[in-house]
Amino acid sequence: MTADRTPEERERARLEREARRAAREGRPPPAPPAAPPAQREARPAPEQPAAHDPEPPARAEPEAQASLEPEDPAAVEPEDPAAAEPEHGRTATEVRPPEPPPPFEPLGSGRRSRPAASRSPRAGRSAAERRAAATEFLRSDGRAARSARAPASGERGGRSRSIVAAAVGGLVVLVSAWFLLSLFQPFKGDGSGQVDVTIPRGAGVGDIAALLEREGVISSAFFFRTRTKLAGADGDFKAGTIPMRRDMSYSAAIDTLSDPPVPDTVTITIPEGLSRSETKDLVGDSLRGDYLTASRRSRALQPRDYGARNATSLEGFLFPATYELKPNQPVGELVTRQLVAFKRTLAGVDLRFAKSKNLTVYDVLTIASMVDREAQLPRERRLVASVIYNRLSQGIPLGIDATIRFATGNWSEPLKQSELAIDSGYNTRTHQGLPPGPIGNPGLAAIEAAAHPAKTDYLYYVVKPNACGEHSFSETDAEFQADVERYNSERAARGGKSPTDC
Repeated sequence: MTADRTPEERERARLEREARRAAREGRPPPAPPAAPPAQREARPAPEQPAAHDPEPPARAEPEAQASLEPEDPAAVEPEDPAAAEPEHGRTATEVRPPEPPPPFEPLGSGRRSRPAASRSPRAGRSAAERRAAATEFLRSDGRAARSARAPASGERGGRSRSIVAAAVGGLVVLVSAWFLLSLFQPFKGDGSGQVDVTIPRGAGVGDIAALLEREGVISSAFFFRTRTKLAGADGDFKAGTIPMRRDMSYSAAIDTLSDPPVPDTVTITIPEGLSRSETKDLVGDSLRGDYLTASRRSRALQPRDYGARNATSLEGFLFPATYELKPNQPVGELVTRQLVAFKRTLAGVDLRFAKSKNLTVYDVLTIASMVDREAQLPRERRLVASVIYNRLSQGIPLGIDATIRFATGNWSEPLKQSELAIDSGYNTRTHQGLPPGPIGNPGLAAIEAAAHPAKTDYLYYVVKPNACGEHSFSETDAEFQADVERYNSERAARGGKSPTDC
């Protein structure tokens, strides 16, 4: 190879070698250098290179220095003999325009043409290599995204405090809403059904609220008291029996208690054995007039017709039962109905045994009034009556303290020694025989027991300790004293209280 190559030939040969090497290694070929103006214009090059050409003037060089190769011996590739030789018919000094470099993509590929030097290194990879590289990129990109999203410790702490504050605020809002809904009950109406609630005289708001909750009228005594204070109606509630509804709203209950409806009827229930003074407190002001005054005498009944010689009132004839009257009726109407009920009841009682003992109807009523006070268990009524009959027949004072309570008006407190020693016909400890008259108004069961006492020899009875009001009956004084000792011992153990509990 005698002819020297021109710098352009050497450069073209080098580029071809670099392109082949890049193709084998799967990387883009190097970009071709920009052609000098003389080449772009396709004019023959001058004999000498331009001043800016870094190559020295053309001269014969050894083959080892024919081209610029990298220092790495492994990257050196032998030159193509065809490329090293000048084309046939041309001199070594002939300058040919450079051929288009191979790295450019062909036109019409569907993508924008760009220089090979700017394309991704993946261009020369196989499809499997490109998929593996894409998968690895997606994994690394996901890790980078998660790393970018991970907040710093200070940011996490601030966010946690914000979440806690928001939760506490939401809880406060929910509790406040629940409290207001429970207090004002916007969706609750006037209730349903009916329940008669008796409001005692002088009862406070707390007592009334507890009573209404217990009767099912309201759902909460606490919210009722709170609503009452907000409404300023705590002093406007009326006493007495008031018809109300179950599950009422607080506002409806307050309105009903402040201005109760006028009932169509007044219902009065009188228990058996109560005296006139006790019945007066029960009737209250539900009727017009004074019960004590109205029950002294009546055209409906004359006590002397029943053996009463010195009766000062209708005590004993006022039959206990349930009565319904029109509102604001005179209380005398109640007395009349009681006397009518007594006559009707007495008509069904067999009085022959009592009359055989020379007892009048008035005497039977007096005995019956004491039986109602003494006997707490129904089975003991005729036993108590038999003790009274036996003592009367033997001339022994009755010793029934209920008669002293009637005379003193003390029905609940322990009797004092001064009361036990009162000078009165009703003191059956000091006076023999029956008291002047009934000490209450007995019911039918007591009247029948007094008319037909049990046949016994009992002369004494005393409360049996811890037996729900049951009595110990005895025939002799020794038995009686033993029963009394048991009673007093238990009473002392209770601090002076009567041992009548179960």
